[in-house]
Amino acid sequence: MTNETQATQAATTTEGAESNTAPGETPTGGEQQEQQAARQQPQGQADAASTDPAQGAGADGEAGKPKPAEGAPEKYEFQAPEGTEAFDSQVLDAFSAVAKDLNLPQEQAQQILDKMTPVIQARQVEQLQAAHDQWIQAAETDKEFGGEKLQENMAVAKKALDTFGSPELRTLLNQSGLGNHPEIIRAFYRAGKAISEDRFIPSGQANAAAGANAKRLYPNSNMN
Repeated sequence: MTNETQATQAATTTEGAESNTAPGETPTGGEQQEQQAARQQPQGQADAASTDPAQGAGADGEAGKPKPAEGAPEKYEFQAPEGTEAFDSQVLDAFSAVAKDLNLPQEQAQQILDKMTPVIQARQVEQLQAAHDQWIQAAETDKEFGGEKLQENMAVAKKALDTFGSPELRTLLNQSGLGNHPEIIRAFYRAGKAISEDRFIPSGQANAAAGANAKRLYPNSNMN
């Protein structure tokens, strides 16, 4: 009776787990610990524990060989985003140095550049336009050529530009916006006034002035 009771208790305690204890024998201390661990361990954990990660397939499909992390390339090859101008070489060199320090892959570095470039260029346009507006306002209120006679004085400056300026200079002033800068306008305004002033010089004085100029140009000559 006693042996049967002990065998029944052992089978009930393990709840279906295998036991090395023969019917009628009392489990030893080690066997009791193994049986208790088998009851407490979840089935999924036991299955996972049976698989050795080192022996499974790696991230690249090869056993025991994980896929290497992608990092910065030897040299970045950046493309300008669609609708934007080509990158400045110095800007690209500086950005490449930062991206390499952060170990950014080519794709991630290009994504950052694609998002930054339109914002930077838009800000540059805004700043340049603000500068042009300040130049125009300063020219309109300039004490020398601005005010009520602004349009008249601008015509004088234009005459000097037409006289001395080349087509390339005109293109530069228009494209850069420097044609609105007060100091540029001032220079052409003064030049225009100089060539617009009519000065009458009597013939005798004109000949004397010509002789004086010639002596300054040819100081070693025998001209009287």
